Amino acid sequence: MKKPGSFFLVGPMGAGKSTIGRQMARALNLKFYDSDREIERRTGADISLIFELEGESGFRKREQEVIEAFSRKPGIVLATGGGAILDPANRRNLSSRGYVIYLQTSVEQQLLRTSHDRSRPLLQTENPEQKLRELMAARDPLYREIADWTIETDGCRAREVVQKIIQHIEEI
Repeated sequence: MKKPGSFFLVGPMGAGKSTIGRQMARALNLKFYDSDREIERRTGADISLIFELEGESGFRKREQEVIEAFSRKPGIVLATGGGAILDPANRRNLSSRGYVIYLQTSVEQQLLRTSHDRSRPLLQTENPEQKLRELMAARDPLYREIADWTIETDGCRAREVVQKIIQHIEEI
């Protein structure tokens, strides 16, 4: 297999995509982008406000545009939003334009990592754990469908995950 030029991180919220992606890009001397931050930069609004004003469908349209553009960039690490894989065009673009790494984590770990984060619109519900389980049931097969490689992040520090990813990349 040819060495990949760009790396796309997928997985549920709280898996560490942004933190791991930033460290990974630094270690590989690549540029780092976060699709959610890019949407916020382009709109001048945070994700919660976009969800409030445009609904999830409006947000997903913006997300698709960002992934279309950024998946074409060579030599980057892109952290995608947890639901980016819901769109077939996103899955196609990510899987055909770079190396997709699925940062897998448990619902229990997601709850620990997101419990104090009020900026996640999908978790503003009576039962965040139930919502995370529903999201995982729907999304896990899609993450797996496009993943070139899967790594478990539960109980690991970002630095450890990055080291494992780099070791894997060197072996490809």
